[in-house]
Amino acid sequence: METTNLQAFVKVAETGSFSAAASQLFLTQPAISKRIKQLESQLDSKLLDRHGKQIQLTQTGQALLPRARQILQDIENTRQQISDLEGNPMGSFRMATSHHIGLHHLPPILRAFTALYPDVNLDLNFMDSEQACKLVESNELDLAVVTLPFESSHKLKLTPIWNDRLIIICAADHPLVNVNSPTLVDLVKYPAVLPSHGTFTREAIERALQGIREKLIINLETNYLETIKMMASVGLGWSILPQSMLDDGLYHLQIPAFQSSRKLGIVLNKNRSQSKAVTAMLELIDEVKD
Repeated sequence: METTNLQAFVKVAETGSFSAAASQLFLTQPAISKRIKQLESQLDSKLLDRHGKQIQLTQTGQALLPRARQILQDIENTRQQISDLEGNPMGSFRMATSHHIGLHHLPPILRAFTALYPDVNLDLNFMDSEQACKLVESNELDLAVVTLPFESSHKLKLTPIWNDRLIIICAADHPLVNVNSPTLVDLVKYPAVLPSHGTFTREAIERALQGIREKLIINLETNYLETIKMMASVGLGWSILPQSMLDDGLYHLQIPAFQSSRKLGIVLNKNRSQSKAVTAMLELIDEVKD
């Protein structure tokens, strides 16, 4: 079974498009179609159904997809291990991080890594922490540096690196600024701008606000903390953000009853052996551990 055929199948399955798969693999669309047909011939079974522009996996295709990914990953791991025998870290690996961590924590680490290991091709992806954890679990990422979940799959290894304190903030001219000895109950009187429901950060916030019985007025939800910061700074609502984002454009609303933080750190798949390149990155990150 040709690995190139498996690669074509996986890309078509992931993108839902022959043309998108061809673009990502730097091939023509007919070449992708030919590889899929060869794979179907080898397996004597149809893998994909076309319904107009829609592409769906057959039952056989659904069964093959996770196995194909594992086969390709095993080949990549073997290639990486052989490469590691040469001594210095080399090859490539896929890493993900959130926008906040990528902006505020990783730059000096990435600068040091690229200077120390120029032969390593780092494929860095920015995405939501929740998606990154799922991709590490499915072996589509080598590691992620993201907001850590409170509860996680038994397949994942979580290593806290930074303790990110969360604080209540608002614009300097927000009515809450003039409230004497504000409490959590005062928050429900005014609209909020918060991280999206279902995110690890939102879960940390909701745990800290459990004492509020009244329903919050939420004007906007988004995964992008920089957007929330801007919205709060122009007075569209109070919010809860990492203390590291506090600046002259925001007011820290201090309510003693509110104590919250989130853990930022490394996510690895427990069942995956790490290349020298990944190990080198982990060592650099560990050097800045809180």
